[in-house]
Amino acid sequence: MNPGKFVSCLSFALLASGCAPSPPPPDDVARGRYLVTIGGCNDCHTPGYPEKNGEVPEDQWLIGSNVGFSGPWGTSYAANLRLLAQRLSVEEWIPYLRAPRLPPMPWFNVAKLSDEDLRAMHRFIHSLGPAGTAAPTLVAPGEQVTTPYIEFVPKTN
Repeated sequence: MNPGKFVSCLSFALLASGCAPSPPPPDDVARGRYLVTIGGCNDCHTPGYPEKNGEVPEDQWLIGSNVGFSGPWGTSYAANLRLLAQRLSVEEWIPYLRAPRLPPMPWFNVAKLSDEDLRAMHRFIHSLGPAGTAAPTLVAPGEQVTTPYIEFVPKTN
């Protein structure tokens, strides 16, 4: 058998057996993009997104932020979802997103999304590839914050 024909047969056999990884369906990635957009994920996880009225190139989306949210819990930061999606499998992603998180993350809303929606979000974010650096870690209450931050505490008159 010639080498080219062998490779073709081997490729077909792998595909037919399900051993070869297959990319997610394009509509699944598109659904993930849609859910990320309407879910407001970019509002916190993409630097400058609200200030630029959402006009941030997609290749800069979801890289986390060094702008913290400060309140009684300390100062929390929006995670780099692109690095997270590279590190977690789709099946690890689902319980991770449903677990309680610190403000302002609306985890209680995300937890109500279907498994299919969460998988689509993972596939979209994973398709963007890794970019950026990890967000800063939580700063405990009363500790010095060395990054910009937003005070996330209701005020009364």
